[in-house]
Amino acid sequence: MSEMKYSPKDYKSEQLVRWCPGCGDHAFLSSLHKAMAELNVEPHNIAVISGIGCSSRLPYYMNTYGFHTIHGRAAAIATGVKVANPELSVWQISGDGDGLAIGGNQFIHILRRNVDVNIVLLNNQIYGLTKGQYSPTSPRGMVTKSSPYGTVEDPFRPAELAFGARGRFFARCVDVDGPNSVEVLVAAAKHKGASVTEVLQNCVIFNEGSQSMVATKADRAKNAIYLKQSEPMIFGENNEFGLMQQGFGLKVVKLGENGITEKDLLVHDAHCEDNTLHMKLALMSGPDFPIALGVIRDVEAPSYNECIYQQIEEVKAKKTNRTLNELLMMGEVWEVK
Repeated sequence: MSEMKYSPKDYKSEQLVRWCPGCGDHAFLSSLHKAMAELNVEPHNIAVISGIGCSSRLPYYMNTYGFHTIHGRAAAIATGVKVANPELSVWQISGDGDGLAIGGNQFIHILRRNVDVNIVLLNNQIYGLTKGQYSPTSPRGMVTKSSPYGTVEDPFRPAELAFGARGRFFARCVDVDGPNSVEVLVAAAKHKGASVTEVLQNCVIFNEGSQSMVATKADRAKNAIYLKQSEPMIFGENNEFGLMQQGFGLKVVKLGENGITEKDLLVHDAHCEDNTLHMKLALMSGPDFPIALGVIRDVEAPSYNECIYQQIEEVKAKKTNRTLNELLMMGEVWEVK
């Protein structure tokens, strides 16, 4: 990493940003610029890879290397970029349609392999670019262009899918919540291995209000909990509520009632190998539970790209140098006359 300090503007391109006024992508883009400045990685050492969708226009607005690829294949191309040049900081930008529908298979395998790529999943629960069809994360019963009487499917929950694929890092933020967005993006970049940051995003055209529970600072104070490593799980407008374990589940308690104090609350440990509690936290939803924001899981493990290069060196150490003809003649060969 260079000793030179960068500012957010160093990561901005001169391209005119073409998103709908009020789209959550605008706020997230600003947070990404700020996170990269905090990380202080040279722009020429960053590659931003995207698929197809509204969010996938993002590489145009970055003063870094970028690749606007094809539908659902950003993960495969990001994997190739990282393995070919492991020194690059590689970011994959996908929407819930691009990343979890046509790209669903790619999504689970980049996590299973633990490729050192920072995956950003901008989740607005709708197909925006193709004009309002329901997506893999649209809630059951949602009326859209492609479900005029309401969907009859249960949606994917990104955290559940990520953990099922043995994901080692999962964080969540809200598009307009700049400070928390920057914090989790920096943490994602510092994690060695595949990271997933789910961005709860509003689509002002086709799914306005989908994130209303956490849309404003006041909403988040009432309806969200910011998880902090090694700190008790406290939330509420006046930090009056907390989370405790109840059997194999969680329960919301009010501090001061029935003698409950901070010492009785669960303490967040994102580094715990067992993902049981991480899963329960990530799947909380209103109105009975707060929505979990921040870094939910952060567990280190060998990355795919590191292991590939280690294997190459081990094999090279055991093999003597050979000519191309010798390599071609190794093993079973035959001659056709």
